[in-house]
Parts: sequence; structure tokens; C-alpha cells
Amino acid sequence: MILTEEQLAEIAANKARYDELKAAGQGLAPRALPPTTPRDGASIAEAAIIQRETVLGGWYWTTRLHRGEALRLINSSGASCISLLVWCAADPSERLNHADTIKVQWAASLRKGRVILSDMGRVLLSITEDSSGAHDTLAGGSTAATNEARYGVGATRNTRDNFILAAGKLGLDRRDVMPCISFFAPVSVDGDGRFAWQANRRHAGDFVDLRAEMDLLVALSNCPHPLDPSPVYAQGSVEIIRYRAQPAGADDLCRTASAEAIRAFENNAVLLDRSVAG
Repeated sequence: MILTEEQLAEIAANKARYDELKAAGQGLAPRALPPTTPRDGASIAEAAIIQRETVLGGWYWTTRLHRGEALRLINSSGASCISLLVWCAADPSERLNHADTIKVQWAASLRKGRVILSDMGRVLLSITEDSSGAHDTLAGGSTAATNEARYGVGATRNTRDNFILAAGKLGLDRRDVMPCISFFAPVSVDGDGRFAWQANRRHAGDFVDLRAEMDLLVALSNCPHPLDPSPVYAQGSVEIIRYRAQPAGADDLCRTASAEAIRAFENNAVLLDRSVAG
């Protein structure tokens, strides 16, 4: 498509405005987030562990996660991708909004210190530890069509269908299945906006910790990412550890990383005050 001079000028003006807002937002944030967590670091006290689960390749898992609890997702084999959907337990119409999670924090990358936001501007989950830093917020999960295109005709499970089944177990339905976030999916974007898969950024034993900032409904799917170039449908098991997390203090990194994060936690506080008053 050939753009007119007016359209090119409009695009340039929009980009300039975006860069201006981004600079203003980042001016209140740390210059750099902490480095990734060492794979042998951030041990969990045995007394804090509530539950351990193993999710086999191709399958899914659901849970009700209470505020103050956390999940550690472990890429045990180094070949897995864990996709996430999350809803507010009190009102599931409030749910993960991957677009707001990206634009509010001025970054498509998720790592330690970032938060995962709802469509109501509140924090659903905080990323408190992360040994990987290779996660995908843009491409989404696999479907029957992407599996067929990659692997040919065959009975291979996919993220979309897993999430529909998971939603049903949580009392929801397919209308409640929205775009997901995928952990241990090393997707990057080049200067021309094309996706690239960086397999060398995925390692056995990588983990990410997600702390619940409100009571949540959570669904996880362990299926190959649609951009994974492997021609073979091979997905190792993943380990999930549910544990009691340390509460977010006033100087908590996720709470204070940016002005937008501060406001999102303030929105959480308003919701909590209302629920206590009610």
C-alpha cells in the first residue's frame, strides 16, 4: 500500500507524540530494572509452599489464587512455553489486558519489576522474580489452525482450545477467553516489525514468580508457541509452585517502578477498601 503525504505526515506526528509521552513516563521510572534472577537464586522456604503441580506437555491447569499468594512457573525441560490468562475472582469481567500491560509500562517486554494489568487499570500480578526475561506479549497462543500449519494433520492440543476448557472449569465460557501472555517464549521484534524466535534465550530451569495483588482466577496452558520453528510437536512438563509471598511494602519494586504502576496499585487499594467496607 502506498501512503499519501498526508498519511505519512499523520504517522510521523503520532509517532512524535508517542515518543514524547514515552519520554515523560520513563522520566519517572528507574533507568534500568534489575538483572534477571540467577537460576539458583530466590529459593522458596518450604514452610511457605502451599501446593506443587506438574503440567504435562499439551495440557492446562487452573486455580483460584488469593491475594498475597504467588506462583512460580518453572521451565523444567527448557523447551516449554507457558501461556497465561487471569481474571478478577470477584468480577471476572475484569481481566488480563495485554495491550494495557504493554502500553502503560512503555514496553512490550516483561521481566522482574513489571506488572500485569487488568482492563480496569489495576494490578493483577507482579513479576517479583524472573530468571529468563524471554516472554511474549504480542503473538498470542497456538490454535488448531497454527498447529496444523506447523505440524500437519494430527491430534495436537493447542492453547486456544485449552483455555476454552479451562474457562469452563472456572465457571466461564469462550467469551471470556482473551489474548494471552506467554512465558518462556523468546520472541523479539526487529526494526521492520517482524517477529523473530531466539531459541538461545530459553534454558532449562528458568523460572518466573507471579504475585497476586487481588483474588484471581488463573489458567495456564503448556503448549508450543505458534512461532516456535521446531517441526516436531514436543513440549516438556512444567512445574508450578504455589506459595505464600512476602507482602508488597511501600518501597516494593513492582509498586514503585513507574508513575503508572503507582497509580495502578492505588486503584487496587480503592477496590480493596470498597470490598472491606461492603
